[in-house]
Amino acid sequence: MKKLLFACLAVITLASCSSVRVATDYDPQVNFASYKSFAFYKPGIDKADISDLDKKRILRAIEQEMQKKGFVKSNNPDVLISIFTKTSKNINIYQNNWGYGYSWGWSPYYWGTGYNTVSSTTEGTLYIDLIDKNTMELVWQGMGTGALAQDMKRKTEHINTIVVKILEKYPPEIKKKK
Repeated sequence: MKKLLFACLAVITLASCSSVRVATDYDPQVNFASYKSFAFYKPGIDKADISDLDKKRILRAIEQEMQKKGFVKSNNPDVLISIFTKTSKNINIYQNNWGYGYSWGWSPYYWGTGYNTVSSTTEGTLYIDLIDKNTMELVWQGMGTGALAQDMKRKTEHINTIVVKILEKYPPEIKKKK
């Protein structure tokens, strides 16, 4: 029984860790259809508090997704792309005091076994900013949050997944007023 409960808990934990939560914000006055080319905004990217290897992984993933959307990387771009990151540590405690007892709630007549499981995950948030080159104003921001992977292969796959999910929301669907 304990093994079954632990296996279910592990599956739920892994499933929740693999999900990416995405949110976006944008300036509704901007004509996003006018943007055709991009470049990376080095001053902003240099401030991102991650390793240079992870920056390269993120920039490659962004470049690939932007090109899939029909954008061209250019020395004279319409938009500049910047990134920044945040991390936080999450502690997860699962307490199971299942057993037999005399009454509801706490009881001195309780017997049986219970166990606690403690795990921690590091969660990262990636922000992708699109800045209008002419006005140097932020016009669109996408944010993706998910658990961070440690090994190189999983890290690359996870970064690609986060970038794809964020950029799925670009360009925003602006509803016309009636």
